[in-house]
Amino acid sequence: MTSINLLTTINAPKNIIFDLSRNIDVHQNSASKTNEKAIAGITFGLINLSETVTWKGKHFGFYLTHKSKITKMDLHNYFVDEMIKGHFKSFRHEHSFIEKNGITEMIDNLTYETPFGIFGKLFDRFFLKRHMTNFLKTRNLVLKELAENQ
Repeated sequence: MTSINLLTTINAPKNIIFDLSRNIDVHQNSASKTNEKAIAGITFGLINLSETVTWKGKHFGFYLTHKSKITKMDLHNYFVDEMIKGHFKSFRHEHSFIEKNGITEMIDNLTYETPFGIFGKLFDRFFLKRHMTNFLKTRNLVLKELAENQ
């Protein structure tokens, strides 16, 4: 199992960042390099508890789909999206938001497991973990820019 943990400090209230983080349109904008689009479930606006979204995007030269569901949500503090169909063996992304004096710490805890045994582990070690980390960092920079310029 692979874990990616990121902390992004944003000079904005957590309720704004929380909503930007679950906004389908913002995600599509931040994932423009992979041409990621919401193709089923919630395809625009804010996703909420128990709702699903299916993404289609180009990663490593292939168009892949990934269906996830919001499995937990504590409004403005925390939410979790988990893969229910896709190319990972398992995939869970926890989003936490802690505000102190108008500055928010956005915490991403992503854990996933690759299929294909040792081949999946090698692919993860040499390519996938870096790709996923950069994907999240790019997304977080977009969220930061949007939140701080509202």
